[in-house]
Amino acid sequence: MLTPERHQIILETIKKHHTVKLKELVKQTGASESTIRRDLDQLEQSGQLRRVHGGASLKQSASDEPSMGEKVSKHHEEKELIAAHAASLVEHGDCLFIDAGSTTYAMIPYLKDKDIIVVTNGLNHLDVLTEYQIVTYVLGGYVKHRTRAVIGAGALQNLQQYRFDKCFMGTNGVSLEDGFTTPDPEEASIKQTALHLSKSRYVLADSSKFEQVSFTKFADLNEAEIITEKQRRRFREFQEKTNVKVVTP
Repeated sequence: MLTPERHQIILETIKKHHTVKLKELVKQTGASESTIRRDLDQLEQSGQLRRVHGGASLKQSASDEPSMGEKVSKHHEEKELIAAHAASLVEHGDCLFIDAGSTTYAMIPYLKDKDIIVVTNGLNHLDVLTEYQIVTYVLGGYVKHRTRAVIGAGALQNLQQYRFDKCFMGTNGVSLEDGFTTPDPEEASIKQTALHLSKSRYVLADSSKFEQVSFTKFADLNEAEIITEKQRRRFREFQEKTNVKVVTP
């Protein structure tokens, strides 16, 4: 197979699956691992993909991240299931960090009768939190236009004064090899810090996030429990690394 043909197969496969392992590309092209590694290096240098551990993924930047409106509209029923279970873990008197994700946003109506304190970096969360008269603190810092998440040095400094009973995180990717990932390094820093300041840590991830890898890692799998709504391929391997709770209707 000629090099241009291999490159086309590689790019089409990555476009379809977002993240592809080296062994899968070897199987699809019939080429050796060293040849595929060389192809991936060439395609990364030309800006057409991004190398990740053991394979490659779509080239991403912070601007590739979906807007909050786009996130909310996708996998709505699955997110509601996950959110309802996550909220059931919250006890009266808890201090929570709820980050600026769409699934964490879906948690808030289920918290309305609980005597809790919430710290968040999600500006979209504020209207609902205040509607239900939940005691709320919002981080101060730079506001991302697409997701309305507060990030940056000011937000990090602000965050470090708090201590949490539980934190609830969204994620763009959940991978056995790369852990939890998100497109924006500054948002990853907020997530990572909040995890370290929390006694109990949960990542809310619908099944479409599994075996996906985004630009920046913010935690290993064993640093947080996962709440999801459906078992995916290699599910047992995920369970070997962390507690995965699958919620059903």
